This record gives sequence, C-alpha cells and structure tokens, in this order.
Amino acid sequence: MNKGIFITIEGGEGAGKTTLIERLVHTMQERGKRVVTTREPGGIPIAEQIRSVILDRSHTAMDARTEALLYAAARRQHLVEKVMPALEDGQMVICDRFVDSSLAYQGHARGLGMDEVWSINRFAVDGAMPQLTIYMDIDPEMGIARIQSSRGREVNRLDLESLAFHKLVREGYLKLLEQFPERIVRVNAENAADVVLEEVILTIDRRFFHS
Repeated sequence: MNKGIFITIEGGEGAGKTTLIERLVHTMQERGKRVVTTREPGGIPIAEQIRSVILDRSHTAMDARTEALLYAAARRQHLVEKVMPALEDGQMVICDRFVDSSLAYQGHARGLGMDEVWSINRFAVDGAMPQLTIYMDIDPEMGIARIQSSRGREVNRLDLESLAFHKLVREGYLKLLEQFPERIVRVNAENAADVVLEEVILTIDRRFFHS
C-alpha cells in the first residue's frame, strides 16, 4: 500500500476537480511519474454500474442510507480492483472523490451523521486512506453557476439538489478539514485554474518530494 502515493481530490459541485486532475496528471507525467487517475463512484466496470444507479436522475426516491451503502460498496470494489494494485506497484493514484465525499454528502448534508457513515466506510476501505486530500473549496452559488454555464457537462441527480443542500455539503467538508488537518489541505477553487494548479503542485512537492 505504502509503495505508491494515494491522493484524493474533493470538493462541491462545480469546484473544478476534473480540470485540476487533467492538468495535474499531465504535469506529473511530464516529470516522469507513473500516474493512475480514477474517480468515485466508478473507475472500474462494477463500480461504474453502481454509479449509474446512484446518479440516475430518475432515482429521486433513493433512501439516504441506501445511497451511502451503494457508495461504500462501489468504493470497496474500486479499491481492491484498481487503487490497491496501482499503489502496490509504486504508482501515484489521483482519485476524484473518496471517503470524504460520503462523509460530507451523506453524513452531514443528508443528516445520517458523519460517524455513522464513517462506520460503513471504515469496513469498506479497511485502512486504505489517502496520504493527501486536496479540498477544492468554492461558494456553492458559484459552483452551481459554473455547472449551469458549462456546455456538455452531464447533469446528475446531485446537481438537482437545492442550494441549501450544497451549503450543507460545504459545511461538512469544512468540519472534515478541522478534524483531519494533517491529511486535508484546503485550496481556494474560486481562483483561476492556473493558480489552483500551482498551489496543488506546491502542496504535493512539499509533502512527497522535498526532504
């Protein structure tokens, strides 16, 4: 597990995670790093099928606990099949979302309780936590505005939630930031993409590549 580097990218809707990950992977590959990029829920066929169930816009009746359990199930399979083998092989894994998403979305915003959702995920991840989590912080109103103005982006079930819900998600992330300051680093996602990328690369360099 500890042969590679496991980095997760977190944030609310419209924070720019996809753009950051694409540019970050390119930068690291230019430096000669072996990088695997993936996402949650998804990354492998079984988890992608679970993702399609979770994010289907017609599944608005989905119970909050069902949602949390599905995320945890997808996470476990994704870890075993893709993340852990890459880390054992000494690669850098950059994952779009991980456990913190479940804690912020289902635990805090859905009101299931962060401790309760963590208990499900503790079983699922079995100790396999990221060494670094980049939290892309953005005002929910700005994030939603970005989504609405973005052409070609698929609108999923979570995008249909109220502004109040997305504010609770941010609240949940900020609680996690306080709880795990040694792992989670906040980046202002309202800044220009170049500024965000530079800050993230600096953070990674300090954490892993500078003695």
